[in-house]
Amino acid sequence: MGQRDLRRLLIIGAMSAIQAAQKRGGAPDGSWLARMLARKPKMLVAVALANKMARMAWAIMAHGGVYETPANA
Repeated sequence: MGQRDLRRLLIIGAMSAIQAAQKRGGAPDGSWLARMLARKPKMLVAVALANKMARMAWAIMAHGGVYETPANA
């Protein structure tokens, strides 16, 4: 699995997160996702979210941490 496959999987995951947020009535007001969806196309937001997810995953792996879900999620 190369970088292209990993990128595709991250974007698919981001699109899934966006669709899930929209199904439950939209992302919470004032959240990063809600602000981005209000002013940018959905696919661009998905790529930005995938980038954010990749950076979080790398930081967790690089520092040996454990992911903790935010309280407001």
